[in-house]
Amino acid sequence: MKARSEIAQEYKWDLTKFCANEQDFYQRLKDVESQLEVFAQYEGKLSDDEMLFECLEKEMSLVKEFSLLAMYAELSFTEDGASRSAQEMTEKENLVAAKFTTATSFIDVEISRFEDEKLKALQNNAKFANYKRYFEGVLREKAHTLDKAEELLLSKLSECFGAEATNFDMFSDTGLKFDDIEDSNGKKHPLNQSNYLTYRQSEDRELRKNASKEMLGKYGQFINFLSNNYISNVKQDCVFAKLRKYDSALDRALFDEEVSRKVYDLLIEKVGQNAEIVAKYHKIKQQLLGLDELYTYDSIAPVAKVETKYTYQEAIDLIKNAVSVLGEDYVSLIDKAQKERWIDVFANKNKQSGAFSASTYGATPVVLTNFEGDLDGVFALAHELGHAMHSYYAYQNQPIQTCEYVIFVAEVASIVNEMLLLKYLLENAKTREEKLYFVDYFLREMKAAVFVQTMLSEFECFAHKQYESEEPLSADLLCEKYQDLENKYFAGSIKPIEENKYAWATYSHFYTSFYVYKYATGFLSANLIADKLKNEESFVEKYKKFLSAGGSQDPISLLRIAECDLEDEQTFDQAFEVCRKYLKLFEEA
Repeated sequence: MKARSEIAQEYKWDLTKFCANEQDFYQRLKDVESQLEVFAQYEGKLSDDEMLFECLEKEMSLVKEFSLLAMYAELSFTEDGASRSAQEMTEKENLVAAKFTTATSFIDVEISRFEDEKLKALQNNAKFANYKRYFEGVLREKAHTLDKAEELLLSKLSECFGAEATNFDMFSDTGLKFDDIEDSNGKKHPLNQSNYLTYRQSEDRELRKNASKEMLGKYGQFINFLSNNYISNVKQDCVFAKLRKYDSALDRALFDEEVSRKVYDLLIEKVGQNAEIVAKYHKIKQQLLGLDELYTYDSIAPVAKVETKYTYQEAIDLIKNAVSVLGEDYVSLIDKAQKERWIDVFANKNKQSGAFSASTYGATPVVLTNFEGDLDGVFALAHELGHAMHSYYAYQNQPIQTCEYVIFVAEVASIVNEMLLLKYLLENAKTREEKLYFVDYFLREMKAAVFVQTMLSEFECFAHKQYESEEPLSADLLCEKYQDLENKYFAGSIKPIEENKYAWATYSHFYTSFYVYKYATGFLSANLIADKLKNEESFVEKYKKFLSAGGSQDPISLLRIAECDLEDEQTFDQAFEVCRKYLKLFEEA
């Protein structure tokens, strides 16, 4: 794998939009740190509207500056996790973040003591217009805001907790090494995080089996460490939820995102009711592959031979064509992203695996991929550009106070891009093989996003409930639960290998608890939205209004702008009906 220095500049993101260089980082961070003492003059005086406004504006000003610096440090670390300077910048940024939290911890406490009538009056005060959502949140969260001493203590404790996600990332991206694997001819192939998916999609069954066994088996060798690391994360979730007077960690997560329990329960219920979709998909796939039994390592094997190698430029052009239904302004932003180097394209040594988009107010978004030219890489790029466009539209149309949207709606914008790309590919398929390939792609993604992620959500619910019920948690118990859930969701239609019980330990998203179910709601919502974008020209502006709204409303209300109501079970029924249409295409192809 190439070193970072061997990657051409045009394929590396430009981080100078956040910070000029390391020297600039430390100087500006020192300036932010020195200004934190200013908040002491406001403590105890926020009942005065002028003092309150000054304090909030000062906080927003420093949040904007600090966020740019934090982004620079964290992205520097992701591009080279072995870089000492990046590690040191990230560590220093974390220390200042904790000081920032401590210095401003009194603000929410004091404001939460305001009478309800005062908070409502502030929501309607023109001077505080940009803080309307903030005051709505304070009013909501009153019951979960502690007194000054307790809030200060929790902010101090934040310096000691939260390393589990970093531990996992460093272990997975730079600490874990894999043995070479053999194909059916005995030829050896190097295995790493970046090419694992490629091997899983190989036509060579021996190669994809050995890739799965080696990858999962290697995680299994460290299952005690990985389990203890995850259990520590679970304990923190549960303890902090209890300290803030929530009934459970799940309740806290849903409350924080302003998502009702009805949405979560409807998802679990409706996925269970539609489990036969995946069972039938597996059966058809097994027949197409000509296999006596379908194993987990066969689940993403190709059912058709299609040339799907793309250059980076071809991928960009393909995505632009696919999203052209969204208008020239949307397409031109993808040109802007390429020209201004928003995208870090190729893998390099010690670079974080996978793909993501990151953004903060005051700069254009950025995208990380590890592009290898396959179709999955094109879809990953389209997905992350969906996130980036969402942020760009929100930042252009919202003030800093309401520009940030919660994860619940974030996955909708990214998956809409993917669905538009898939529809474009299907519309332009010239042969039966191409059509079969692309329909299979949709069903594979549907299974992964809706059924697997809902299964994983049940897994983390189990882990948290175990601790909350004062029941034991262990590596063996977690592995057994994962196996039980796979049997529940895919019973009889696919066979796991022995090493599959360790698969749960490979998911980094578990370290942002109750994240994964949002892939399912996002996928189902995006399906409906993408269909409307293709069939209703007037709907395009409604969708852009949704993108531009940022976090100016709660996420369920935001999705209603795009005519998607996740508190209505008919929405789920309609979304699964779209999935069945693709299943029928697969069966008939």
